[in-house]
Amino acid sequence: MTSQRLIMLIFFLQPIAFGSWLPRIPDIQQKLGLGPAELAIALLGMPAGILLTLPLAGRFVARIGGRATILYGFVVFLGLVWLPTWAPSIEILFVTLAAVGVALATLELGLNVEADAIEKRSGQLIMSTCHGFWSLGIMAGSLVGIGLAAIGISPEWAVFMTAAVMLPISLLAARTLPDLHATEKPDAPIVGARRRGPSRALLGICFFVFGITMTEGAVADWSAVYLRDVFGLTGAGAGFGYSIFAFMVAAGRFGGDRLKASYGPIAVARACGVASIAGLALVAVSPAAWVALVGFAAMGFGVSVGFPLAVTAAADQNDRPAAASVAILSFVALLGFLIGPPMIGLVAEHSDMRLGLGMLIPFLAVSLVLTDRLKPAPNAVPSPAST
Repeated sequence: MTSQRLIMLIFFLQPIAFGSWLPRIPDIQQKLGLGPAELAIALLGMPAGILLTLPLAGRFVARIGGRATILYGFVVFLGLVWLPTWAPSIEILFVTLAAVGVALATLELGLNVEADAIEKRSGQLIMSTCHGFWSLGIMAGSLVGIGLAAIGISPEWAVFMTAAVMLPISLLAARTLPDLHATEKPDAPIVGARRRGPSRALLGICFFVFGITMTEGAVADWSAVYLRDVFGLTGAGAGFGYSIFAFMVAAGRFGGDRLKASYGPIAVARACGVASIAGLALVAVSPAAWVALVGFAAMGFGVSVGFPLAVTAAADQNDRPAAASVAILSFVALLGFLIGPPMIGLVAEHSDMRLGLGMLIPFLAVSLVLTDRLKPAPNAVPSPAST
């Protein structure tokens, strides 16, 4: 298997265990007796762990390389991802989600850095396709979670069993990756990179992706709760909203590299931005569950290529190492995951879930305005040709 296919496989494997947790969030909410605002506070644990980790993770990944980060990251991440389902209180739920966030941030940064290195070495566009496999993986994980719920397996054992199955498979795939960090010359140091803050170009890319990641995180955390509270769907039925969303994210990303090669990153990002806003508006006003599912599908396609386009644009910035730029992008982008869940939960607590999800529209509008920030940086390494 080529390096390109291997990294795509690893992107697929990484989120399966985490995806099996998402449909069970309403079960954990019910077990602990949490209201929407309390659940929102508990869900802050994961983004808090991610945000605390990313300022250090960029330097760590740059030092040991993407392959080593992926290997160690799988062991830690899959050893922790099942713990939140066993939490006996809101405080323990927050802490265990924070621990998962620490492992997740480092592992995903390693994945993106390795994919960027393989893309540049091979001369073949793969970043969007890699993220398509990630979306396919999280959709598969959510379907596993729905299936295990349907046959009556508790969230505690369902996520644990999924993680236990994924660990040896993931490690076997990761060990097969070539060690690019050992065979390539280290990047020349960039004078002043540690002292300077992010450039205006990099900040524009980060703010572009902010609304997109906020939407992805909001749908992951709240779609099942939304379908339950608004339309009365329960169990497996409530989990289908996220599964459909993730499927369309995957579909958009699988076509993203070809679309980027044909039309350029800005035109693709603008078209997807319009689709995401239209889909979110449809969800917010939907009169029936099937209409909301159509809206989730449009949202999924709309946000599909935003983050992979932003990763490539950030890695192409020439004012600091690629790992550092991607870490900054991830830090700012994941503020969306930090702000989105509590914002929706607080609005839902005092109004309803429709208005809570509708609050995402202005953030997606900002992302649409900032699509021109995806143009290649001056003197950047040319993007590889699509094959």
